[in-house]
Amino acid sequence: MTRPSAKLIQAAQAASRRLADRDTPFIYNAWYVAAFAEEVGEALLRRTLLGKRVVMFRTGDGRAVVLDDRCPHRSFPLSASRRDGDTIVCGYHGLRFDSHGDCVEAPSQSPCPKGIGVRAYAVVEHGPLLWIWMGDPAEADPAQLPPAAWITDPAWETSHGHMDLRASYVRLHENLLDLTHLSFLHAATIGTPDYAGAAYQTELGDGRFALVRNVVPTSLPPVWGEPTGLYGKPTAARIARSEFHSPAMHEVNVVFYDTALPAGSRPEFRIRTAHLPTPETATSTHYFVVHGRDFAQQDAAITHAMHERLFAAFHEDVVGLALQEELLASADEDFHEMSLAADGPAIAMRRYIKARAEAEAAARAAARQPEGSAAARAQPQPA
Repeated sequence: MTRPSAKLIQAAQAASRRLADRDTPFIYNAWYVAAFAEEVGEALLRRTLLGKRVVMFRTGDGRAVVLDDRCPHRSFPLSASRRDGDTIVCGYHGLRFDSHGDCVEAPSQSPCPKGIGVRAYAVVEHGPLLWIWMGDPAEADPAQLPPAAWITDPAWETSHGHMDLRASYVRLHENLLDLTHLSFLHAATIGTPDYAGAAYQTELGDGRFALVRNVVPTSLPPVWGEPTGLYGKPTAARIARSEFHSPAMHEVNVVFYDTALPAGSRPEFRIRTAHLPTPETATSTHYFVVHGRDFAQQDAAITHAMHERLFAAFHEDVVGLALQEELLASADEDFHEMSLAADGPAIAMRRYIKARAEAEAAARAAARQPEGSAAARAQPQPA
């Protein structure tokens, strides 16, 4: 048999329609990483987040500001305009906007007209990360930030970086929930041949999806084997937990140890990696990463070496997912994908994203309809 039967293809296509993909609306009511804190300074920084152009800068007292990057008068980009103190002066007709997005001066009209302004987004700065809320401002609760307290914990040595991913953020989340690909896509960097076939357990919850893989015994790749002293030992353990926390965060926690030593006295080495995708467009993603370890603290050489090796592996993901995206762009009516048992958490995650995104999009559409209109009356009503 060279291909599935027509019946199997139709079933696979029907199953795929229930999963989030490149055509699924964005989830705006969530915290996403807008930038690393160090990127935002006095200069105007332009970025596209969730399909929206924004401009970022810091006020004189150090507060980070994110505004829509469009003058509401004649749509000139504010990022291509002039910073003047804590205001931006539009480079087209000189309208001045303060850090709250309010227009405070219109040179051609005095007094300045009311009701002209741009949206200012809620932002929270946590350690090296600047988080943004692009949905309903009334729901922007900092307590709902994805869990990442370890990023600012001095017990964890960290490094961070950013990559441009030419693929959907949904596919990145799927990639991270099934690390079977380590044995193949990452064979030369962080993978080992035994990883794909190792035993695993899954955890499926309400918006939280995890896969725990027990690669025991194994031999560690140099990136972790060398700094832990376990390199070359065939009795190493590699217990990896991959967990989806939110549309903007996936975390991988791994513990390494030598199974040849007694459980009560053997040293254990832990790493954590926060994968932080922020959609740019439907098929491009800002891929932020923070990596941490609880061993070899304050060793700059090890930090540098691990960072370079890890980001070489993450670049393999960037290349691989971009190749997928090229094929997805040319999909025809015969296109189908067949899932495997290990895809369980990823499938659950994609269903969750699709349901949440479509519910949010429907709520936005209903809110835009004038009260009493035929379109508003057609919206489903709560029971």
